[in-house]
Amino acid sequence: MAAMMASFLFVLLAEMGDKTQLLAMAFAAKYDAHKVLIAVFFATLLNHSLAVAAGHLLTKVIPMNIISLIAALSFILFGLWTIRGDKLAGEDKKVSRFGPIITVGIAFFLAEMGDKTQLATISLAVEYNNMLGVLMGTTLAMVIADAIGITIGVVMRRHIPEKSIKWFSAIVFILFGLHGVYKVLFTR
Repeated sequence: MAAMMASFLFVLLAEMGDKTQLLAMAFAAKYDAHKVLIAVFFATLLNHSLAVAAGHLLTKVIPMNIISLIAALSFILFGLWTIRGDKLAGEDKKVSRFGPIITVGIAFFLAEMGDKTQLATISLAVEYNNMLGVLMGTTLAMVIADAIGITIGVVMRRHIPEKSIKWFSAIVFILFGLHGVYKVLFTR
């Protein structure tokens, strides 16, 4: 349960203002929201399944203390990446002959490749060594974060400055990363 809750929290925070959340919001302006959410769910499930498997395999090849240090440092980098922010690069403007679910699913899957939430999922799989818990937590977080982006993202921007959301998310990541570095270097 700890793996699922931590995965949920960190990916939810990472997805706020992320390129894939912006992509989901843009697609919702073009397609039915429920079709966008279905596509987001399946694309995330596939993408994060691959990320969890990669994290699990890493623990079999590389010593755990090295992986833990790399994972902790990666969370600091995720925090800094969150401060930098993401922008859409025209992914929402591409025309497709496929239906909305496949179009959005493919675009979302490709946009998530190498994204901070995918990298966070790999790190969480390493940290918690609980593939199912991490997959459930990260997938649920992505769907909820993107549902927020689709349904009330515009309202949130009017009442909560995007900069405040970005900085809060970044600070949580950096603190988690610093805690992980401390744990690896000073408590083992």
